[in-house]
Amino acid sequence: MTEPLTAAPAAGANSQNSPVLMSTYARQDVAFVRGEGAWLFAADGERYLDFGSGVAVNVLGHAHPHLVEALTEQATQLWHTSNLYRSPGQERLAQRLCATTFADRVFFCNSGTEACEGAIKAARRYHYVNGHPERWRVITFEGAFHGRTLTALAAAANPKYLEGCGIAADGFDNIPVSEPEALAAIGPETAAIMVEPVMGEGGVRVVPAEDLQLMRALCDEHGLLLIFDEVQTGVGRTGRLFAHEHAGIEPDIMAIAKGIGGGFPLGAILATEKAASGMTAGSHGSTFGGNPLAMAVGNAVLDVVLEPGFLEEVSRKAARLRQSLAEIKDRFSDLVLEVRGEGLLMGLKLNPDVPVADCVKAALAEHLLLITASDNVVRILPPLNISEDDIVEGTARIARALSKLTVPAR
Repeated sequence: MTEPLTAAPAAGANSQNSPVLMSTYARQDVAFVRGEGAWLFAADGERYLDFGSGVAVNVLGHAHPHLVEALTEQATQLWHTSNLYRSPGQERLAQRLCATTFADRVFFCNSGTEACEGAIKAARRYHYVNGHPERWRVITFEGAFHGRTLTALAAAANPKYLEGCGIAADGFDNIPVSEPEALAAIGPETAAIMVEPVMGEGGVRVVPAEDLQLMRALCDEHGLLLIFDEVQTGVGRTGRLFAHEHAGIEPDIMAIAKGIGGGFPLGAILATEKAASGMTAGSHGSTFGGNPLAMAVGNAVLDVVLEPGFLEEVSRKAARLRQSLAEIKDRFSDLVLEVRGEGLLMGLKLNPDVPVADCVKAALAEHLLLITASDNVVRILPPLNISEDDIVEGTARIARALSKLTVPAR
């Protein structure tokens, strides 16, 4: 009989050495047991400032009282019934999402990958039910990240993630995001364009508003659907409810997750009535998607994020964080080449001779959590309700971490 794990991992333990966990993560040697606001508490009692938010998930920090109350109340009433029956929680959350976005229809799932897969499926089925089954290809962009399932990996076309997975799923035309002229790839089989307004995993690269506007115009011209992947950028992360609002345009379909659950697994596909026309009875489904627990938390997240002045406060804090990061860049100009990002999704592009993992490790030694990204960028993703004092403390810890790093002599 396997004994339960009751103690903290031994020093030096990680998933690579665990006899029970698959070695898919290079875990840091720290185990967290409790959270409060922007802070996490480890099994050894040490306290860490969380500037990663579970990779943009904990938009309201840890153990937010309103979310805890909503989840606890729902847990005493009903956990699961399945999507074979009506769900008052789903209907309420969907109505609120539609009322505050471009969308007319919502499908609930459990994760960002599922939302992206469902968005691709919805776009292809739209053309199918409208008499154009040949239109099934989707234009995507180099450096994107849409999840870890085989279709999502094929959409992003990252060779590292596709290694060992056989032949990549067909149906995607991957082009450089920095070359709008590459959108000439639109052809008679094209169904949609899919893009992240800010490519978080891809190096915190902001796609210019004019490029997003061009995509919208091309989709209108050619009868395509525009899909936004706002899994990381959505629910207030950039100072707007959704990042595409900065460009003054709307998609036809949008994938969301992470922040909408505030830490509870929750994703959704949002679509216009037109774009959702192919999602008919039996065409899609999810066992756990939209379960009452997730709906209670999702509604509680919106209660807070949609409060008057909340998003304006996020923008104000974001300006403060950007200013502090700019000062850090000036101070460590040999280490930090660029400050990137939008709102509270920020990144520091480091000197290519200084591995981003070294910076994250140095920050962990300062009891600060940061996240890596491609292009040698360190991601900075504090909770949206972070305090001014914690912004000051966090940037001070970033500076201390950078002070421990040096650029190797050539």
